[in-house]
Amino acid sequence: MHDPAATPLDPVLFVMVALPASGKSTRAKEIERERRALRLTPDEWMIPLFDDHDADGKRNVLEGRFIWLARRALRCGVNVILDFGVWAKVERTALRAIAADAGASCELVYLEIDEAEQRRRRDDRARVESDTTFYITDEVLADYRRRFEVPDAAELAGTALDAPPAGYASWRAWVAEWWPTSMS
Repeated sequence: MHDPAATPLDPVLFVMVALPASGKSTRAKEIERERRALRLTPDEWMIPLFDDHDADGKRNVLEGRFIWLARRALRCGVNVILDFGVWAKVERTALRAIAADAGASCELVYLEIDEAEQRRRRDDRARVESDTTFYITDEVLADYRRRFEVPDAAELAGTALDAPPAGYASWRAWVAEWWPTSMS
């Protein structure tokens, strides 16, 4: 949660942590209004730019530019929301380190969802927003659930950062490789 003692000059990086059809973008839009934050949602860009949700790996390139923009905005005192899903702990830790480097705090916004509700929301979204969303099959949803690393209480509390992965001198170096274009 946001520290009530924080001043408007204390920017916050909100990182959405959830599977598809969990309500990430809906919650991100609420935070955008409540906290006057810059919301960066790849799906809103992937269809208009590439007519695809991944487009041969361009998603990581786009996310990298969003991280680059987020760093600049945070340094200017602007709250930012990264609406990526961010399934792996290593990604979330890297984003927390990037926020700290920019002089901001970081809040992981975790949205849990069970399989039946996720399928129902996916189907509703496909019916209502077919031109702005991608249909995800049951098999792909199951694969996503297997790959998703649920954050634990310590990670959500954000009390400590893990060291960068082996072979990386810093989180910045890891981020620059994982999200090309993020550090330029």
